[in-house]
Amino acid sequence: MEDVLTENPPPSRFFQEDLNNFASPPPEPLPSPFIVFSNPKPELPLKPSLLIIALSSPSLHIFHSLPSKTLIGTLIIPELPFSGNTVEPSLQDKSCNIYSVSDNNNNNNNNNNAVLLVSVQLPVPPERSNLVSRLLVGQDIVPARVIILDSIQSRNFRGRLSPDEALAAKLETSSEKKAAATSRLSLDYFPSGSVIDGLSASLLSRCQLKNIRGTLVVSWPEFDPSVVRFLGALLKSIVPSLDIKSVDKDLEKYSSRTGLKRDAWLDSDLYT
Repeated sequence: MEDVLTENPPPSRFFQEDLNNFASPPPEPLPSPFIVFSNPKPELPLKPSLLIIALSSPSLHIFHSLPSKTLIGTLIIPELPFSGNTVEPSLQDKSCNIYSVSDNNNNNNNNNNAVLLVSVQLPVPPERSNLVSRLLVGQDIVPARVIILDSIQSRNFRGRLSPDEALAAKLETSSEKKAAATSRLSLDYFPSGSVIDGLSASLLSRCQLKNIRGTLVVSWPEFDPSVVRFLGALLKSIVPSLDIKSVDKDLEKYSSRTGLKRDAWLDSDLYT
């Protein structure tokens, strides 16, 4: 009598390719992010003396208010739609524009010596952060120094955050710490035990990997005119040629527009 437990199963009535018809097809891989430059044939990589990347609401407001900037490119994430964006750059757009501003400290004001500003107004998915950071630091753009401007997230901060008290701190790469003290930002370090994640963390890690001077400046509250003024003065000290006079324009409108969002933040009692 045959042993039904050890006997080879009877052959299937279907061929292997027929069985595959019942399985859902594998998802199509997403196209990689890319940068479209205004110049059809740019000399890549660009090598600016300074790259400043704005992620926080106050820094985006400052970048949008700067009058003397030239749009040189746009970073595209294919899966994010363009619907609702305006023809002229707007704070309401979901975009990532790259601007060039002249630096009076450089004798030659081409893109390889000018200061580049990146205005990140679109939500970068966590799984795309590494690809985006590679484009901005080390691939299409190879800066001598990088400054990243982001906001402190209350859920990642160890301690109490008052909605009425402004706060700013920094994280630096090894190359930045070795630079002359006079060329570094005079800010306290981000407290130990607190966490930075998302695109800003990926960008700073990219700077560390490429041995580039990099500083991440995080500020609180996320929506507050005092933070806008502070960051404006900070950028002016880094790039004296920046015209920040127009930053104060419509600042009260900016505050009232974001007031409801700002009031939504609550103090964190974690670790206190």
